[in-house]
Order: sequence, then structure tokens, then C-alpha cells
Amino acid sequence: MQLTHYNTDFKKHTFPITLVCDNVTNAPNIGSLFRIADTFGIEKLILCGENIQLGRKITKTSRATEKTVNFEIHNSASGVVENLILKGYKIISLEITDSSKPLHNFNFSKEKPIALIIGDENFGVSEGILNQSNTVIHIDMFGQNSSMNVVQATNIALYEMTRQLL
Repeated sequence: MQLTHYNTDFKKHTFPITLVCDNVTNAPNIGSLFRIADTFGIEKLILCGENIQLGRKITKTSRATEKTVNFEIHNSASGVVENLILKGYKIISLEITDSSKPLHNFNFSKEKPIALIIGDENFGVSEGILNQSNTVIHIDMFGQNSSMNVVQATNIALYEMTRQLL
């Protein structure tokens, strides 16, 4: 028998992970990020960018998780990241760079809370934030394309992070 969200026996768990969105502005993507923030039990979702407002397009894909996920909205991610550094967070950006480490080889530690930084749908994580990061990780890809949708990439990263931290 297929189970529904009313009859599953998944144990609720909150992970010391804050998801920081550096200029992710597409409303359906933001709505989906609320859903995965809830799914993976992360502590907080921080949306950063100009003129981000919750609206119908976001709530349609969030499936009401915007009512239960702890979130903040800020104009700029750089100040948010600076503040998280001061609070002792390990800053991990999800981006392909010449020095990024493969996600599947990276060991996530419970020693410090983690801020996972994800980037703009077209331009990725900004250079300034990459420079502020303790580590940059990427997802190995084997096709012609060198990128994937920000929500899909975040799903993969959060799955691996929570799997290791559980």
C-alpha cells in the first residue's frame, strides 16, 4: 500500500543547516525551496535578493510550507554570510569552480552549524561569497550540460548532507 503524508512514520528531525539563497528570484524555485527546507528539516531558509515577496506563484509550489519553515528575507546575501561567519557557521557554497570539491567525497561535520549557499539561477553563487566560503562543493555531472536547476542541485546536496549528519 502506498503511504501518504498522513500515515508515514518518518521521525521529525532538525539539522543545524541554514540554506542561504544568493539572488534566487524565480518564484516557483523559491516555493520549491520552501518544500525541500521542510522535507530535509533544515533550521532556516534565508532568501536574499531585491524585491523578493511571497506571492501566489511561490505559495503554489511551496504547498503551505512557507507557514512552517523558519525563514528570513534580506536584500543582499553578503551581509547575511558575514553575520553567519561571526556566529561560527561553516560556510559551504554549492558551485562548480576550478577548486570545488565533489559532493560525494566531502565529509560534513557536526562540529559547527552549516550555512549552505546556493546561487542565482543564471549566474550561480557570487564571486564575493565564494571568497567568503570555507569550502565550495559541486555535484559531478556526466552529460553535455555543466549545470542543473538550482532546486534539483539543492535537493541532491541536502540529501547527502542530512544523510551524513543523521
